[in-house]
Amino acid sequence: MDDLDQRLLSILRHDGRRAISDIAAELALSRATVRARIERLEQRGDIIGYTVVLRADAVAMPVRGLTMVEVEGRMLDPVVDALVGFPEIGAVHTTNGKWDLILEIAAQSLTDLDGVLRRLRMVPGITASETNLLLATPRSSRARL
Repeated sequence: MDDLDQRLLSILRHDGRRAISDIAAELALSRATVRARIERLEQRGDIIGYTVVLRADAVAMPVRGLTMVEVEGRMLDPVVDALVGFPEIGAVHTTNGKWDLILEIAAQSLTDLDGVLRRLRMVPGITASETNLLLATPRSSRARL
């Protein structure tokens, strides 16, 4: 994947429905070249699909954090299943090292975040957690409105 493909993917990440003619103009390429590159990226599996970003997904909650979670023994699957019921948890990642899971959490206020963390600690199988607040996000590949 060359620099031009990287620039093309960056444009598509921010607006997957952008007209090929607009992308071609921004990259100073022909429409046929842009179309061919997109098709090649799809065929190679670099682009595996397109999605819709809802306003609720794109508007960042004012209080965000990463919570590292330690899970007891063989309780990982039941804990992950329980976390599905937390609308404040945007993503659950398994990891290695001291922590078993890393959660992306968002809330309207510190008080709301405290409530989420209290509920989280009550999930059977969670033995410890540590939360770090996210102060700023200088760079992200998520869609912007």
